[in-house]
Amino acid sequence: MAAFTADEILGDIVTADPSTTRILSRFGIDFCCHGQRTLGQACAADGVDADAVLAELNATEPGRPADWAEFDDTSLIAHIVSTHHRFLWDEFPRLAELVDKVARVHGPKHRELAQVREVFHQLRAGMEPHLRTEETLLFPEISLHAGRPGRPLPDEVRTELAENQREHDNAGHLLAELRELTDGYAVPADACASYTAMLAGLADLESDIHLHVHKENNVLFPRVLAAAGGPA
Repeated sequence: MAAFTADEILGDIVTADPSTTRILSRFGIDFCCHGQRTLGQACAADGVDADAVLAELNATEPGRPADWAEFDDTSLIAHIVSTHHRFLWDEFPRLAELVDKVARVHGPKHRELAQVREVFHQLRAGMEPHLRTEETLLFPEISLHAGRPGRPLPDEVRTELAENQREHDNAGHLLAELRELTDGYAVPADACASYTAMLAGLADLESDIHLHVHKENNVLFPRVLAAAGGPA
């Protein structure tokens, strides 16, 4: 595989090798909500050393290309629901118990945990209705129009797509806040097993949501709009 360069589109990098998401997330680079930027543009905007990012990306053993990038719209939707939606439906209740417990027990010594709890519950409160809307309204509408290139997309579906992406942006901001509050999910010296499990769970949550949003914002939605003759 050829070396990555600063001129490559973030979304294309992730689709070509999904294992790159952990490196990009560690540097705080938003590849999901703003994945149409080049790596160089993203690094400049976020004040990140592009050479350092490229050094890590190109020093890592390449992963397998994403098979889901070749799925048709209906198959990609089924994959997103069975993989990412299922993960979130299972993980939010489990993490909520951990976050509440850790904030209660360790909050007196770690004041930031009250904010971690608040931000986590904001994220959950926004994402669960978001998942329901996708499953019951947006995805069925997309599937209805799949395989019919050139058929106009109803205005209400375009409005739903735009609102969906605004909700993605909000989730991205909350995830960035969680990463900052936890110092990149670093485990404190006095952390118990529950504290450690909470931080690992939040890191996995961030990673999954980032890849989830990437598949929608940078693969599925542009394809749907392009097939309907609208802006990709």
